[in-house]
Amino acid sequence: MSLTLKELYAETRQLPREQAAELIDLLLADAFSQPDPAIDEAWGREIDRRLAELESGTVNGIPAEEVMAKARKLVGL
Repeated sequence: MSLTLKELYAETRQLPREQAAELIDLLLADAFSQPDPAIDEAWGREIDRRLAELESGTVNGIPAEEVMAKARKLVGL
């Protein structure tokens, strides 16, 4: 007899934190192990669009050092 989703959830809530984290990692790895061709294609178009904007001068890039400094400030580092 298989468990319902609610029963399975209740069972996994009993696991030690490390085992629960490992289970989550396994489930995520399994769920996302195969790339989605539609997503890959959409990202390819987005990359091409952004690159064309940079090359044409429509937009200006932001130096990585500036981006990282801003990110560190936002997270309090």
